[in-house]
Amino acid sequence: MVAEVMSTLAIDGGKPVRSEFLAFHRPNIGPAEEAEVIDALRSGWLTTGPKTKKFEREFADFVGAKHGVAVNSCTAALHVALLAAGVGAGDEVITSPITFASTANVIVHSGATPVFVDVEPATLNLDPAKLEAAITPRTKVIIPVHFAGHPCDMDEIKAIADKHKLTIIEDAAHSPDAHYRGKRIGSISPATCFSFYATKNITTGEGGMLTTDDPAFAEKCAILALHGISKDAWKRYSSSGYQHWDILDPGFKYNMFDLQAALGLVQLKRVDEFWTERKRQFEFYGKAFADLPEIILPVIRDYVKSSYHLYVIQVKTEELDIDRDTFMNALQAENIGIGIHFRAVHLHPFYKNTYGFAEGMFPNAEYASDRVISLPLYPGLPQADMELVAKAVHKLVQHYRANKKAR
Repeated sequence: MVAEVMSTLAIDGGKPVRSEFLAFHRPNIGPAEEAEVIDALRSGWLTTGPKTKKFEREFADFVGAKHGVAVNSCTAALHVALLAAGVGAGDEVITSPITFASTANVIVHSGATPVFVDVEPATLNLDPAKLEAAITPRTKVIIPVHFAGHPCDMDEIKAIADKHKLTIIEDAAHSPDAHYRGKRIGSISPATCFSFYATKNITTGEGGMLTTDDPAFAEKCAILALHGISKDAWKRYSSSGYQHWDILDPGFKYNMFDLQAALGLVQLKRVDEFWTERKRQFEFYGKAFADLPEIILPVIRDYVKSSYHLYVIQVKTEELDIDRDTFMNALQAENIGIGIHFRAVHLHPFYKNTYGFAEGMFPNAEYASDRVISLPLYPGLPQADMELVAKAVHKLVQHYRANKKAR
């Protein structure tokens, strides 16, 4: 990208690169989604019902799994998966520190202890080379997180899990349309958990899905997700007539409902359309920032198909006269919306105070935690706005580079 002439930053009183604020994300909802939701409203069945069950089947088919369990979030999917895997008090569950807090929170909710493994600098995924050293006799489950839509090295992780007889539950919140060595994410491990939150590659507003090939595991998760009541109790108000149900477990109110599933059914049909646009935008940013050595760009390994969920740069603050939060604030002052994915979980107060995690334990995660910024990337984002995002990043880097040299 051609360097822009130096100008005063908006945060210092200059003119921002964009006249109005550009949202970090906007969901891509069209007439087909609207029609499906209206159909659900007119059907009279608003809670868990036929559209939810259809979405479960179609999503499972899409990823190549035998069963899908629709829930109200990826968090819920992870929680019931851990419980269905028998995780409880005294157990340990290994995951990545570069993830949304819910990945670790559900380990705590299950009664187990979270154990973190540092990440690879290039992908920010859990580093398999550091995994085995974290395993103890109490370890029961590994939760790899496919960060930003880039799949983890599942062959390496699976080999270690099999050696120690551990269960893998994948956190695929970012990866509904990703592949690892030709296999779709969702078809590889005993359980995989997806998110359909508003910012995700396909959305139901709020929502999630668990996929598995194990019918007993799927049934256990479905029961836990709906108060612990017996299988197919959602049909109790259907034309098949009222049937008594039983409480089999002290379950949760985690079920997806038909208004959500109506969105999901249409969004699922648009996956390829969305993926193509995300890939194009990802590649645009890569070219736009190729001349900025102070910015670490995301990489895609040749054995994966990424979901391109996020475009996460790392600002080399050591080479600029700035820290990440100042860069973040300056970028927002230029009217560019951003995200932070993520501040390392082990450094949040609860995890530091409860489990004794401290700075220096996971240096790769901590380096990234202090430097990551996610830029707008979503279907429907105008090319002109992407160019303004790139212009703003260049403007900031040039300014803070010059400040560094002047010191």
